[in-house]
Amino acid sequence: MKNNDRLENKITDILPDIKISVEPEDLICYGFDASGIESRPSAVAWPKNTEEVVRVMKYAFENEISVTPRGAGTGMTGGSIPLNGAIVLSLEKMNKLVELDTNNLNVVVEPGIINGRLQRDLEHLGFFYPPDPASMNFCTIGGNVANNAGGPRALKYGVTRDYVMEIEAVLPDGSVITTGVKTAKGVVGYDLTRLLTGSEGTLAVITKLRLRILPLPEEVITLLAMFDNLEASGSAVAKITASKIIPRTLEFMDAGTIAAVENFKPVGIPRNVEALLLIELDGHPSAITKQAEKIIEICESLNAEVKMAEDAAARDKLWEARRSISPALYHMNPTKINEDIVVPRDKIPDILKKLRRLSEESGIQIVNFGHAGDGNIHVNIMVDKKDAEKYQKVESLVREIFEVTLSLGGTISGEHGIGITKAPYLGMEIKKHELELMKGIKNLFDPKNILNPGKIFI
Repeated sequence: MKNNDRLENKITDILPDIKISVEPEDLICYGFDASGIESRPSAVAWPKNTEEVVRVMKYAFENEISVTPRGAGTGMTGGSIPLNGAIVLSLEKMNKLVELDTNNLNVVVEPGIINGRLQRDLEHLGFFYPPDPASMNFCTIGGNVANNAGGPRALKYGVTRDYVMEIEAVLPDGSVITTGVKTAKGVVGYDLTRLLTGSEGTLAVITKLRLRILPLPEEVITLLAMFDNLEASGSAVAKITASKIIPRTLEFMDAGTIAAVENFKPVGIPRNVEALLLIELDGHPSAITKQAEKIIEICESLNAEVKMAEDAAARDKLWEARRSISPALYHMNPTKINEDIVVPRDKIPDILKKLRRLSEESGIQIVNFGHAGDGNIHVNIMVDKKDAEKYQKVESLVREIFEVTLSLGGTISGEHGIGITKAPYLGMEIKKHELELMKGIKNLFDPKNILNPGKIFI
């Protein structure tokens, strides 16, 4: 690969009608994401349509310049960090809702549309798009697809890949492909749509998406269950799902998370509780009322205090608190390390117990929250880089957390992808032969290794 700093011709001269910047302030702004990692790109391009993406990729391919696709930069693992002086290909200006097909329950969007905007546009019409990451008001749909994002509603409705029907994408050489189908079913050939979903921008640049949508449910009930015992909250999760009730959300916060939220954006959660569950049911009013009664019974049997949101305003207040967890923790400690492990639901009490033990043994605070209903726990290691002694322990602590997770039948990433930060640990979960198959796929799509290099694979 050529050194991007020594190109004979400047990209701004070669592609004068595409918005491209090499100004220092732009290079700084597009050189970091929510992971805290920084690396300056050689240029930033803002294409307005697929044709402009094609032209940038053809230029990059011919000159062997690396390109990093980028949404809103909300990723936690450094997936949008431009390594090797890459061009950042920001898709934020490709943000249109192109088509709404209510007869067939799907929508066509460009990758730069914000998840929350799509949610609001659809809700006005009586529909919704289930994947709802905590960063939904900032993150793009393209970024969600690239990382196969989840969210609180994943317990009942699944993750992003369950809603991607069709993808238009540009390959590293500038070729345009369309994968998937417009229909509800389709099994012709290999499923390239699911392959691209979660590929973290390493195989192709997504330029258009057809997504499945659903009618809004008739009614929603929101419960807040507060526990004076951490492990009891984990037991409640297992008991609720074992009772054949599938809430649309089953969210977990431990005492450290509750304290951080109440300090940052107070909603009146008692500070003396060890853990809480934010539980939401949707569907026919009579059916979910019975389910709510059963859930209350389960939680109270484990000595929890349960409250029901009285109206939409109360519900929104609770969800505002839930979605403020990440900024609240950053406010508490700006250098926290966030891992998103997943274990089988019935192993949640075990993982919570083991995480507490690891925190005590290391002397490093570990704060936990997440989507307990699908076993997805966000493990936040609260360590300050300025504390050299503790910071040296982080790598081994992360490895121990992953080892414990895998021993319980879990996985080291539920929805944040691999990116840069988890790449060193990939071999803990994926066998060598399987990794070689994955690398072979990467080479078929990207023989010059110009598309988001340095991500997933070391």
